[in-house]
Amino acid sequence: MSSTTTSSPRLIVITGASSGIGLATAQKLSALGHPLLLLARRLDRMQALKLPNALCVPLDICDRAAFVAAVASAEAQFGPVDAIINNAGVMLLGEVSTQDPEQWDRMFDVNVKGLLNGVHAVSAGMVARRTGTIINVGSVAGHKAFPNHVAYVGSKFAVHGLTENLREEMSAHNVRVVTIAPGAVETELLGHTTDEGIKTGYHAWKESMGGVVLSADDVAAAICYAYQQPQGVCIREIVLAATRQQA
Repeated sequence: MSSTTTSSPRLIVITGASSGIGLATAQKLSALGHPLLLLARRLDRMQALKLPNALCVPLDICDRAAFVAAVASAEAQFGPVDAIINNAGVMLLGEVSTQDPEQWDRMFDVNVKGLLNGVHAVSAGMVARRTGTIINVGSVAGHKAFPNHVAYVGSKFAVHGLTENLREEMSAHNVRVVTIAPGAVETELLGHTTDEGIKTGYHAWKESMGGVVLSADDVAAAICYAYQQPQGVCIREIVLAATRQQA
């Protein structure tokens, strides 16, 4: 088990906690007794979980100062952050020749810069304490290309690259850095895409796999597995997808 077994369960930060993978992970970690800082734009969705010892803060992770302030507030209440799950992200699919470039900006702002804001908010404290875990949710799209995914794939390749470099940098301080790379997951992520033709094609692709993709709980279980290893064990990356997903 993680270092949390040697004392009371420690504070964990989860971004994108109002739905999907973030919500499922919050429920699993709360059941293990962890106090939580839950961050997302939709406060009502987080509060509806009614999790004990959970500070719910409505937040755009692109707001670096607000992110740092939220972490400081949670630490004042629950003690130092032991882990952060940088899960928040957006997927705006489109053909690059016709896609609105503002959608590229949004994906890189949230998927890359927002994730770095999370790292910024917790990393100095983890280095000082010489313990901690940073879990970044990437994607199979951080390993390979998909049609109509150019900017999204670029953002996820960036997540995978910066996470590997961060792991090397933080290892000297006994801080673990983990990539979780899911394939297709049944979440609200596709709903961000505005091109109805692409959304129809995506659903057809899913049906070609028998309509079965990963659930948010599947990914949350992988996150918890990586975190629950002893502090001296770093599961560097978990890539998971539905059995029938070929790509």
